[in-house]
Amino acid sequence: MLMHSTSLYLAVVLIWGSTWFAIKFQLGVVEAEVSLIYRFVLASILLLLYCLVRKRNLRYSLSQHFFIALQGLFLFSTNYLIFYWATGLLTSGIVALLFSTVILMNIVNGALFLGQSVKARVVVGALFGIGGIASIFWSEVANVGYQADSWKGLWMCLIATFLASIGNILSARNQKHNLPVVQTNAWGMAYGSIFMLVYAFFQGAAFNYDLAISYSVSLIYLSVFGSILAFGSYLTLIGRIGTDKAAYSAVLFPVIALLLSTLFEDYQWSTAAIFGFGLVLLGNYLVLRKPARNLAVVT
Repeated sequence: MLMHSTSLYLAVVLIWGSTWFAIKFQLGVVEAEVSLIYRFVLASILLLLYCLVRKRNLRYSLSQHFFIALQGLFLFSTNYLIFYWATGLLTSGIVALLFSTVILMNIVNGALFLGQSVKARVVVGALFGIGGIASIFWSEVANVGYQADSWKGLWMCLIATFLASIGNILSARNQKHNLPVVQTNAWGMAYGSIFMLVYAFFQGAAFNYDLAISYSVSLIYLSVFGSILAFGSYLTLIGRIGTDKAAYSAVLFPVIALLLSTLFEDYQWSTAAIFGFGLVLLGNYLVLRKPARNLAVVT
């Protein structure tokens, strides 16, 4: 049975809003790019096995594989690597704020590459959402200095966000050409893993493994929920409601993360954060609400 779009949207927001907690257990012993390789290799294998068991078609032409590989390059490898580098230079709040600009990037890229119309209410809703995130993390935004590392991190985040946006556009393009989300993700994550493997090899990264139970549990969570289920739901949403509306979920990820932090880490909400939360909800309403239909007056 096909999931309703609302259920897919909630799944994306709740899963990706909670992956921040799992990622904490991935950092330390194993280098970031190696952990990413483990994550997407596991996700790819599980998806390919699922397709084999369900007897889903896995054979595609070279041209189709080319676009699937492009999706893997932009969505399952390079953007993640650059974000991991950027997080070493910036606070998580700044990273969340910069990534929320993916909404505007999707609107522009969708219009340029897919011919999608630009809806005023979606643009306004996106601006409300981005403004809300800025308000929530205002203390971090206000403390961004003029150090070279800070500006380097800012540009890296924007580049990574742009790459993710192109990955979104490629997914929409692939779905328009009748490439199923599940099979495309299965092959795309495999290609993304190969790209990261090549990079890690030339960087001389150590392919070690953290034997702590928390590392393995978090790896499984990120692979199954953060990669297979969340990406499957998100990219399906792109095909259903468009790249602009689906991308608004990126604004809600840090909000969910803060709600979890409130429960488990005693996060204290400031007046600015509460105001920002209201802006995010308002933006979400504007982006996702269905436009009123014109009613003909019968006389």
